[in-house]
Amino acid sequence: MLLIEKFKCRAWLPSLVVGALVTACSLEIEETDSVFSKGESDVFNGVENVAGSLNTIFNNISGQAGDQANLYALTEVSTDELVVPTRGTDWGDNGVWRTVHAHTWGPTHPYLLAVWNDKNNGVLRATEVIDPLSNASALQIAEAKFARAYNMWIIMDFFGIAVFRNPTDGPDVLPSVMSRSEAYNMIVQDLTDAIAGLPASNPTASNKTRPVKATARFFLAKVKLNSAVYNGTYAAGDLQDVIDLVDDIEDEGYALVEDYFDIFKGPTFTNTDVIWNVSAGVGNRMWNGLHYNQSHPDNGGGGWNGFTTLAEFYDKFEGPPDTNEIGSDQEERRGYTQTLATTNASNQGFGYGFQVGQMYGYRSGAAVALSDRVGNPLVFTKDLPGLVGNNERTGIRLLKYSPANGAFTEGVVMARFADAHLMRAEAKLRAGNTGGALTDVNALRALRDDTPALGSINEAAMLDERARELYTEGWRRNDMIRFGVFKNAWQFKAAGDGHTDLFPIPASALLSNPNLVQNPGY
Repeated sequence: MLLIEKFKCRAWLPSLVVGALVTACSLEIEETDSVFSKGESDVFNGVENVAGSLNTIFNNISGQAGDQANLYALTEVSTDELVVPTRGTDWGDNGVWRTVHAHTWGPTHPYLLAVWNDKNNGVLRATEVIDPLSNASALQIAEAKFARAYNMWIIMDFFGIAVFRNPTDGPDVLPSVMSRSEAYNMIVQDLTDAIAGLPASNPTASNKTRPVKATARFFLAKVKLNSAVYNGTYAAGDLQDVIDLVDDIEDEGYALVEDYFDIFKGPTFTNTDVIWNVSAGVGNRMWNGLHYNQSHPDNGGGGWNGFTTLAEFYDKFEGPPDTNEIGSDQEERRGYTQTLATTNASNQGFGYGFQVGQMYGYRSGAAVALSDRVGNPLVFTKDLPGLVGNNERTGIRLLKYSPANGAFTEGVVMARFADAHLMRAEAKLRAGNTGGALTDVNALRALRDDTPALGSINEAAMLDERARELYTEGWRRNDMIRFGVFKNAWQFKAAGDGHTDLFPIPASALLSNPNLVQNPGY
């Protein structure tokens, strides 16, 4: 986004269309490619339509979660889970995908600016609802505090600071800059307040798109589990807080469930594993990796042939190393590719999980082995030659959400009890209760077919278990930083000095607010 800056800030900034906001918030942005709606006054007098503003806040969270770029790219493509290799000229995009995977990003990377704008916009909108001038109800304030905490947490987690302005601040007041610890304390307080004010949970509800007590407890446990990253060390009680919060979620009726890939079948999620979902479509989770010739009756154009996973990530799962065909005795979470003998109209040739080897489709009432665009057998290979120089077939593709359930279904899962269960196990491990941690991990593995119990547990094994259960759900970067391995080398990414644990503050934000200081290493 092109941003032309004039040194000023407006209290009407929240009325901007989503994504057009520079929430460092000391600039007046000239109307270039952004859409503006100033309203009648620069003076904040409260939010007139609190319910509508909350709808906008949560709709924005949904839209951002469904995007393949920006937040999703920075949380997943920056890790060993996903890579977007250039294939000829396809997916070159001036290197935006390659630099994310290789950790060679800089402060002008567009995805960083998009997340900065989107999430700071969410913080400011929520703060307006919370302000007494808006006369919001207790429930509306609780929802707004959850939304503010969620959005601020992403900013704090990504950039190591948070910016904040009160809605009643005049146009010449620069937003304050919170330290990581200050932002942490505010997030914890907001989530604590949200738990008190949100409605009781219903684990089998058909609509889980708005927060309940369990949603806020989940994110408070997530924040507390990462507190050593944010504050330098765990404070007394942090790990026990994680355990207690997850116990509370479980007491409300949330529980682990079997049939792994059924968990993600939307658009409604009545299973007791899903705590929070958004209504965003899952098309980006499916078609961004599938080949152009992998079509569906409702998507005749096929996939976009971009996103893949890495061989070393695939190898974390139990099963034969060179095939993932259905019935190959692989663990359930690795999924399967369909074979000619089992392909039919109900699944249209699509499997689940890791797609490697020959791909099949269902054409004119018959199963067929697919080819690429020049006639080669469409065999997805385990290995990639590099970030560039790839053909149409290199790389394993991932389908946690599968077109077998429909070409463009809705419902992105944002929080699961399985994650909370593993957070509790990790807290026990970090607190020295290794036996309790192992029992918890094996309780989950017992529900996943062909997944044998572990004989022991340590930090490396815990991180791998989280990878196997939660891949492509947006947690891998956060997990790798907490376990101290985000700076390590993996395929197509060299070892670093750790400065990429924080992203650079976007260049335009630094220009707009002199209170900001660039993170080390950039």
